[in-house]
Amino acid sequence: MPDQDRQTGQFEHLRPRLQALAYPLLGSHAEATEAVREVRVRLGRINPEEVADLPGWLAVVTARVCLSRLGERAARAAGRAGVRLPDVVVEPAGWVRQDGSVGLALLTALEALTPTERVALVLHEVFRWHVDQVATVLERTTAVTRKLVEQARRQVQPAREADAEGSAAVRRRLVDAFGAALRDGDPAAAAAVLDPEAELSVDGGRARSAATGSVRGARRVAERAAELREGGSAVVAVQVNGAPGVLLARAGEPTAVLGFAARAGRITRVQLLLDPERLAALDLDGLLDLDGPPE
Repeated sequence: MPDQDRQTGQFEHLRPRLQALAYPLLGSHAEATEAVREVRVRLGRINPEEVADLPGWLAVVTARVCLSRLGERAARAAGRAGVRLPDVVVEPAGWVRQDGSVGLALLTALEALTPTERVALVLHEVFRWHVDQVATVLERTTAVTRKLVEQARRQVQPAREADAEGSAAVRRRLVDAFGAALRDGDPAAAAAVLDPEAELSVDGGRARSAATGSVRGARRVAERAAELREGGSAVVAVQVNGAPGVLLARAGEPTAVLGFAARAGRITRVQLLLDPERLAALDLDGLLDLDGPPE
């Protein structure tokens, strides 16, 4: 087999791994796909004999492409305000991920970092790259890269704690109670499992920009969430980025995804994705075969 064909075959074998690397770096499935596509184009421009370690080369180039795209995004977003939630990964309730997936609270907190801080932290803390390898991606010294990791770690520490707070069983119980309250149209029951200062963040995307925003306080959060059930949406227990969450659907189509953070036996934050475009792009793998509430 010619070297170019063999290299192409290796790339296709590694594509899922590169996609998994790009997703937490960018917080977007679509942008991750585009980044990996760009890496494929770059691969086609080099002599196969120049690359001794193809998996390592592809990982470094993927990280650099993501860094460039983060810089472009930051420039476009300068001066803009409003809630922008990252894309989510939705899986069956109880699903245990083995790949060190990034929790929704941390993934959201990453949006506040600079591009270099984000890439440094994700590569070092999530994927366990040695700081020297991260420095190679960033084209910085090891000392500077270590400082970037430390700065980013301090900024996202509250989010990491939120992702890790409480046992999975306790969080599932809280989220199931909240989901049951949605299903029953009972805002008071929903408010009962919320922290008094709970916050709801809503991202409606371009199609539902009027819905985008935040509300605070258990009663207001519960009332806003109760509006989601208008029209009789099914409420399905799921995992959202590895943690208990809720999926709402109507006529077999997703209408909302809710992620949660909890502390001291109460839900402290609800992250609500309403963007129809991003919801339609979710890979739900038969989850919506359920046409009603889970057992």
